[in-house]
Amino acid sequence: MMEQLKISQVTKKFGRHLILDDVSFTLEPAKIYGLLGRNGAGKSTLLNIISNRIFPTAGSVKLDDQEVNTDQTLGKIFLIGEDNLYYKQVKINQMFDLADAAYGNFDYKNAERMLKRFSLEGTHKFTKLSTGQKTAAKVTLALNVSADYIFLDEPVLGLDANYREVFYQELIKSYQARPRTIVLSTHLIDEIQRLIEHVILINNQQVLVDTDVEELLRKAYEISGPVKLVDQYTEGLNVLSTEDLGNIRTAHVFDKLPEGRVIPDQVQIGHTDLQHLFIYLTNEGGDKND
Repeated sequence: MMEQLKISQVTKKFGRHLILDDVSFTLEPAKIYGLLGRNGAGKSTLLNIISNRIFPTAGSVKLDDQEVNTDQTLGKIFLIGEDNLYYKQVKINQMFDLADAAYGNFDYKNAERMLKRFSLEGTHKFTKLSTGQKTAAKVTLALNVSADYIFLDEPVLGLDANYREVFYQELIKSYQARPRTIVLSTHLIDEIQRLIEHVILINNQQVLVDTDVEELLRKAYEISGPVKLVDQYTEGLNVLSTEDLGNIRTAHVFDKLPEGRVIPDQVQIGHTDLQHLFIYLTNEGGDKND
């Protein structure tokens, strides 16, 4: 039985610099999450805290009620990030062996099949690989390791469109074969929207959004039409930003639309996708009209 992973009131400071401020959320078993945030939002720091590579200034990370700092708990958590923790001469095959020694039950057969799809050989030395090839080797490792929580930090870094598609296919295949919790932290939000079930959005060092994707997008609207009519219809609603083209205004609204309010014929209402909603939600301080 897989346990919940609870991040409770995690704060991280480097010197006087506040990176994370009182961050709390819970990861459920067997679910695919998107961890989103702008550059410097603290996503990588948070993932390193969860996997016990660095320590929080305050707060805790627990698997059920156990602190994530024992061999037993850490054996259920696996992180790949942008930092390369492998010594110079290690070959891809040896990375697999290290994961098997640490976690047990590494799926060598599936890993070999995945390497072929990425045009890689197990005998390749990791440090001699290009950025994209290193990413391919790391995601192959991550999707075949025997852990209940897999954290993928920028899992498509350097991969071209074809290989990104291979990764997405393999992630779905791996998840269907063995449901576990997978957390994707990436900038390519439009590409992962179809994969993830739940979004955790970090902004200004704190959790801004923690909700299912469907529920989130249900409240995300683009409302366009003549300026005056759009302003009248969106009055009192949470308008994140507006764009004007001549006399036509598009308002980006994140709110429940009022049931009794009449929609004028010239006003069109559509839904916003996750990538654009992310931009509007995190673009505070910018001109509402830019």
